[in-house]
Amino acid sequence: MYTEEVMDHFQNPRNMGEVEDADGVGEVGNPSCGDVMRITIKVDNDERIEDIKFKTLGCGAAIATSSIVTELAKGKKLEEAQEISKKTVAEALGGLPPQKMHCSNLASDGLRMAIDDYHAKHPAESK
Repeated sequence: MYTEEVMDHFQNPRNMGEVEDADGVGEVGNPSCGDVMRITIKVDNDERIEDIKFKTLGCGAAIATSSIVTELAKGKKLEEAQEISKKTVAEALGGLPPQKMHCSNLASDGLRMAIDDYHAKHPAESK
C-alpha cells in the first residue's frame, strides 16, 4: 500500500521537532481525519530556509509527508519553497494512495503558511 520512501520517512522522520525562535510558523489540520501539522522555519538574510522542523499528530502518511516537505524546503529560497505543491510532495515519496493524498495537501499548505507567517512578521525583508 505504501512505497518504501513513505515507510522510510514514517519510521525515520527527518527534521522532527520545533525550531527555536522560529521566523515563521504554519499550523494546519484536517478535521475529517484528525491530522494536525505544525511547521516552523528559520530564515537567513538571503531569505533562504536555513532550518525547518515539524510536529505532526496523525497517520503514517501525514508524518511521512511532513518529513519529506522539510527535506524538500531546507536550503531553498522562500520563493522556491513556496512552489512545493501537493504533487511535488507525493512524487518525492513515490506516490500515495488516493485516500491519503490529503496528507500531501496538509504538508505543502503548512509550509506555505509558515512562509506567509514569515512575510507577515518581516515585511521590510519581504519582496
